[in-house]
Amino acid sequence: MDNPLLPVAAASVVSFGFLLWSLHLRKRHRLLRDLPTSKAHGVFIGFVEMKGTAEAETPLRSFLAHAACVHYTYDVEERWSRVVTETYTDSKGRTQTRTRTESGWTTVASGGETIPFYLRDDTGAVLVRPDGAKLELQTLYSETARRGDSLYYAKGPPHAVAHSDHVRRFVEQGIALHAPLYVVGQARERSDVVAPEIAASKDAECFLISTRDEDRVTRGYGIGSWCTWLLGLIAAGAAGYFAGDARGVPDPRGPIALALGAFVFLWAILWVWMVYNSLVALRERVRQGGSLVDVQLKRRHDLIPPLAATLTGYSTHEQTLQTALAALRTQAAATPAGTAGPDFHALAGTLRVVAERYPDLKAHEGFARLHRELVDTEHRIALARAYYNDIATHFATRLERVPDRFVARLGAMRPAPLLAAADFERAAVPVHFSSET
Repeated sequence: MDNPLLPVAAASVVSFGFLLWSLHLRKRHRLLRDLPTSKAHGVFIGFVEMKGTAEAETPLRSFLAHAACVHYTYDVEERWSRVVTETYTDSKGRTQTRTRTESGWTTVASGGETIPFYLRDDTGAVLVRPDGAKLELQTLYSETARRGDSLYYAKGPPHAVAHSDHVRRFVEQGIALHAPLYVVGQARERSDVVAPEIAASKDAECFLISTRDEDRVTRGYGIGSWCTWLLGLIAAGAAGYFAGDARGVPDPRGPIALALGAFVFLWAILWVWMVYNSLVALRERVRQGGSLVDVQLKRRHDLIPPLAATLTGYSTHEQTLQTALAALRTQAAATPAGTAGPDFHALAGTLRVVAERYPDLKAHEGFARLHRELVDTEHRIALARAYYNDIATHFATRLERVPDRFVARLGAMRPAPLLAAADFERAAVPVHFSSET
C-alpha cells in the first residue's frame, strides 16, 4: 500500500465515531430514564414525557390497510433479477469470463400522510404536531403479491421495472387510531386556544413519538450504547494492529493494547463530561419543576379571590331581588278579597330597574363554576407537586448512585428537598361567602 498510515487513520476515525455515538445513546438513555411522565391535565411548558393513546376528530385512512390512523407511510417494491457476464484476468494472466446472478428490490410506489393528533390519557388530551419528530411506527400492512393477484395492480403501478420477476412487496407502517404511544418532546402554548401542545423545537433535546413502550425504548438506547462502544473498542484495536504493522513491530499485542488503553481513557474522560452535563440538565429540570409549583400557586392566588368576590356580589344582588319579590308576594297574599290590592304602579319603577339590572338570575351556575375552578386549580397544583417530587427524587437518586456521586462532587451538587404536605399548604387561598340572610 502506498500509504501504510491510511488504515490507521481510517480505523481511528471509525473508532472515535463509534465512541461519540455510544455516548450520545447513553445520554439519551439517561434522559428518558430521569424524565417523569406528565399527565395531560398537568402538562407544563418545557420538555415533557407523556403516555397515552392517539386520537383524532377526523382520522386518516391508510392507503393499503384502509385503517383509521393519524400517520401512515407505504412502499411498494418490485423484485428483479438478471444474469451478468463479466470478464476478468486470472492469476496466470489469462482472460476469463464468468456469469453471476444479481437480484434486488426497486421501489415503484410510495407515499403517506400525517395530521396533528391528540394524545389522550385518563386526565385529558394534548395536541401533538408530529412534523419533525422521530417516528417509531407499527406495521399496518405487509403482503407479497404476484402478477396474477388482484393486489398487484390495484395498489401498484401498471408498468414493470427492467428484469422484473413480477413479484411485489406491499408494506405500510403508521400510527393507528387509539394506538398506545410514548411521546417525548417540547411542550409550548398553542396559538389558537389557551392550552399546551407538543411540537418540534430546536431547543429540545429530542422529539420522539413511539409505538413502543418506555421500557423498550430506553432498553434499546442502553443496548445500542454498549454495542457501539464495543464496536469502537474493536476499531481501536484494529487501528493499533495497523499502526504496529506500519512500523514493522513483530508483536502486534503491544500497539493493540496501547490503542485499547487510549480508547478507554478517552471514553472515560468523555463519559465524565457527559454525566456531569446530564446532572446539570437534571438539576435545572428540578428547578423548573419547583417554579411550576410556584406558578400554579400564584394562579390560585390571583384567580380564586376575584372570582369568589364577584360571585358573592352577584349572589347578594340576587338575594336583594328575591327579597323584594317575596315582599310583593306577601303583600298580595295579605290583601283581602274584593279590595283594591297592592299598588303595583308605585312599584313599577323599582321593578323596571331590577329587571334591567338582573335579567337572568342563575347564581347556582356561578357557584358551580367556582367549584370547577377550585377543583381544577387544586388538581393542577397537585400535578405540579407530583412532577417536582418525581424529578427531585430522580436527581437525588443520581447523586447517590455510583459512579455518578463522584462526578456530582465536581459541581458540589446537593439533592433538592421534596415538597411535604405542610409546605404544600403554605399558600392556600381562603374563600369566604357572605352569611347574610
